[in-house]
Amino acid sequence: MKVIANFFSRFMAIIVLVVAALALFVPATGMWIQLKAVNYLLMVVMFGMGLTMKLSDFKVVFVHPKEVIVGCVAQFTIMPLLAFALGKVFGLETGLLAGVILVGTCPGGTSSNVITYMSRGNVALSVGMTSVNTLLSPLLTPAITYLLLRTSVNVDVWAMCLSIIQVVIIPIALGFVVNRFAGRYVARALDLLPVVSVIAICLIVSTVVAHNSAKIMTTGAIVFVVVILHNLMGYGCGFAVGKIFKMDLAKTKALTVEIGMQNSGLATSLANASFPNLAMATVSGAIFSVWHNISGAILANILRSRE
Repeated sequence: MKVIANFFSRFMAIIVLVVAALALFVPATGMWIQLKAVNYLLMVVMFGMGLTMKLSDFKVVFVHPKEVIVGCVAQFTIMPLLAFALGKVFGLETGLLAGVILVGTCPGGTSSNVITYMSRGNVALSVGMTSVNTLLSPLLTPAITYLLLRTSVNVDVWAMCLSIIQVVIIPIALGFVVNRFAGRYVARALDLLPVVSVIAICLIVSTVVAHNSAKIMTTGAIVFVVVILHNLMGYGCGFAVGKIFKMDLAKTKALTVEIGMQNSGLATSLANASFPNLAMATVSGAIFSVWHNISGAILANILRSRE
């Protein structure tokens, strides 16, 4: 099982890319899953994240409070503002703009912790930032989304907040509780978690891309350019912030990855639930889901060479 888990972790980017390409050009491969099932698949991923969390993960908040605060502020300012600016500069239509901004306002996902580990960054700080940002997301994600979209889209802040609690916070909390009281049994299944998470992520990508294949094919290159720029500029800003605050290289790596990689699965889920009348809103999250796994793997190789 450990060999299988290592295979899935090592080749995750390629696996996701193949699944996405298949769903894009042969939509029938992903149409058998309904879009509403994305929420449940994301809950599986979040539950798995909770299973790996311990109280000690939050110790970094007290040991390195400055770094966590900087990471939190940067996460919820840089990425939303970059998304808004890029959307306006490239003149994205309302649905695509809403989708890009949702990607920007979401916290980092579990992928950021994996990529930080592969980059030889400070994993404890990465997990701490992801945990804190995720816990803050029910408040900050809807609030920031409302502030940036209020003039063009009706944003139901309360409904979005409840959706994040349901899809993210509750599954993580359940996983945390299970690990706390049945850690001995959870430890035996840890090697299986990467496999389950990758399968769930692939199913999410396949479903979203397949159901939006026609829209993705008709949007042209512009949305791809925006998503790629958003991600790469996030990495660049994260690295710059780490240097500005004089963090060591391992912490700077963690911040770089955390800022640039978003929980695009959550963004897709929120777009589907919050903006049902904006057909293109889910496209940005779908493209980001594929791209950030590719860019993350490349970034890990670049950062790992910097010692």
